[in-house]
Amino acid sequence: MKGKPLEMSLLFDFYGETLTEKQRELFDLYYNEDLSLSEIAEHAGITRQGVRDAVKRAEHALQEMEGRLGLVSRYGDTEKCAEALAREVGRLRSLNAEKLHSSEAEEIASRMALLLAQLRQEA
Repeated sequence: MKGKPLEMSLLFDFYGETLTEKQRELFDLYYNEDLSLSEIAEHAGITRQGVRDAVKRAEHALQEMEGRLGLVSRYGDTEKCAEALAREVGRLRSLNAEKLHSSEAEEIASRMALLLAQLRQEA
C-alpha cells in the first residue's frame, strides 16, 4: 500500500505541472496531505465520486507522462550510479590511505570513469 503513494508523489514531483490546476489541488490533498475522498469533496464542494474521478484521471495522466518520458526511471538509475560511484570513491580513498599498489587504484579509477560516463550519458 505504501508503494503507490510514494510512486504517485514522485510522478507528481516530476510531472505535476502538466495537470490542470484542479487536478493538482485534488491530487495534492489526496496523496500529499493524506485527506480522505470525503474530506476533499467537502473542501472542494464536489461529490466524493467527483474527487475520485479527478484523482484517477490525474494518476493516469502522470503515468502516461512517465511512460512517454521516463524521467522518474532515469532519475532512479542516475541515483544508483551515483551511489556506486560514491562507494568507489570511498574504496579509492581507503586504498590511497593504505598506500597499496597503484594498479588497484588505477582499476578503481577506471570503474569510476565508466560510471561517470554512464551518468553523463543519462543526463
